[in-house]
This record gives sequence, C-alpha cells and structure tokens, in this order.
Amino acid sequence: MQGMSTGAPTYDIRPDRPRWTHIALRVSDIDASIAWYEAYTPLELLERRSDDDGFGAWLGHPDAADRPFILVLAQFLPGHDPYAGTPYEALAPFAHLGIELPTRAAVDEMAARGEAGGCLTFPATQMPAPIGYICMLSDPDGNRVEFSFDQGVYATARAVWGARGDAADR
Repeated sequence: MQGMSTGAPTYDIRPDRPRWTHIALRVSDIDASIAWYEAYTPLELLERRSDDDGFGAWLGHPDAADRPFILVLAQFLPGHDPYAGTPYEALAPFAHLGIELPTRAAVDEMAARGEAGGCLTFPATQMPAPIGYICMLSDPDGNRVEFSFDQGVYATARAVWGARGDAADR
C-alpha cells in the first residue's frame, strides 16, 4: 500500500526486541474475508484501511494488545497489485492457519458450522500426537484454517519456556 516512510518513526510504541507480529494474505474480496474471519474465528477487526492501491484489514485478538499477532488481509485494485505477475496461491492443502480450541466439542461444533456454511474442507478427525483432534475450514479465497483440540502447543511452550505468557492464559 502507499505511504513511503521518510525514515523518521511514525509510532511511539514498538517491541523491545524482535517479535513475530503477523501473517498476510492477499484476498479477492476484503468484505467477504473480514466477514468470514469474524464469523468463524475468534479474530476481530482491529483496523481497516484503503488507498489508491486497494484495501487492507488487520484482525487479531483484542486481549493481546501487549503482544499482538495480526492476520493482515490485502485486496489490491486492478493495475495496483505489486504481485500481479505471480500466481495467486492459497494456504492449502496442508499449509494453514491454526487455532486451538479449548474442547473437543468445540472442534465438532466448528466442523458442523463449516459444513453448514459450505466451507468444511477436512472433517473433525482424531490425528496422531501431537496433531490432536482437528477439522479444517476454507476461507473465501481457499486459505485453510485448522481448528484443533489437544495439540499441545500451550503445554509444550510452558514446559520449555515456562509460564512467561499473559496472565489471562494461565
């Protein structure tokens, strides 16, 4: 998108060390994508932008302001896509975004919602450890989102790194 920096910082708040902050997806219809992610994931719209090149949106968890991890969606207007010469590639069939759910029943519920919405691409299935119980849905552009239970991400992170996370996650 437009807005080349002059070199002077724009914002006063930034991380005190390198942090993983986002994943970006090129989308064909920003409104449909925002609606899908808000309907099927716990992500909420943080910011929406537009300029002469197209539209952008940031979605994330509102309770993670001190360590944001954002899904960036970008829809470029015809003639303004800097990647127009390259093929569009969706996160699929294995490449995916992952969301861990608190219960097995929540995975079943998500699979049922995805089936009803016509976007279930992998039914609720028990996979070997450490994958756990999962289902996958496909967003409007074909990007896969995995919903899992008992994958062990939280347990492994705590076992290796300790309980250094947010108090809300403890």
